[in-house]
Amino acid sequence: MMKRTLLLAAACLAMSLPSCTPDEPDRVAIAYRHVKPAWGAHFGKPVFIRIIKEKRELELHVREEEENSWHLLKTYPIAAMSGTLGPKQAEGDLQAPEGFYEVYPSSLNPRSNHWLAFNVGYPNAYDRSLGRTGSYIMVHGGASSVGCFAITDPAIEEVYTMVHQALEAGQKYVPVQIYPFEMTPQRMQNEQDSPHHEFWQYLQPGWQFTHEHAAPYQPER
Repeated sequence: MMKRTLLLAAACLAMSLPSCTPDEPDRVAIAYRHVKPAWGAHFGKPVFIRIIKEKRELELHVREEEENSWHLLKTYPIAAMSGTLGPKQAEGDLQAPEGFYEVYPSSLNPRSNHWLAFNVGYPNAYDRSLGRTGSYIMVHGGASSVGCFAITDPAIEEVYTMVHQALEAGQKYVPVQIYPFEMTPQRMQNEQDSPHHEFWQYLQPGWQFTHEHAAPYQPER
């Protein structure tokens, strides 16, 4: 027992999670029990996430086995998000990113200081090609955030559980697609003088693809 306690304490220290203790409850199991009564029929189905910064909304989409297309399961208000419209450029700029990201099993953090969390995967290869820096951009619980997306504890329990179950069932990764606004042709026209317009033109086909096909966009790797 003493050896196990020491190992757990060392793991917590290595992960920079001061709130983690050997006696901490299993947050994933707690979330599972909370979410299963309403959403158990969806567990293990493929999911993807779309975030619209201007609307401060996170959308959770799911694909049922009998369907060829995805549908919006639920929209969550973003309780806290720092920065303005436009991509994250550098570590410490307090910006939330925009782009096409992927959540893998290793992205999940069941012992976050914000209850549950997962890393969206910033910077991706495209970000790195532009020299953008930063790390640990999360979707997490709570109602405060610096550069991340806080959606409250009850909301993160639902989203985390659905992501976790999809990955456990074999989905290779969960797409997370983050847009500054609804990227309609008219809105893009209105934003043509923005310093971010060229970058937003890179994002716009992803928005259009989901609008037309009700499916997550798969950018070229």
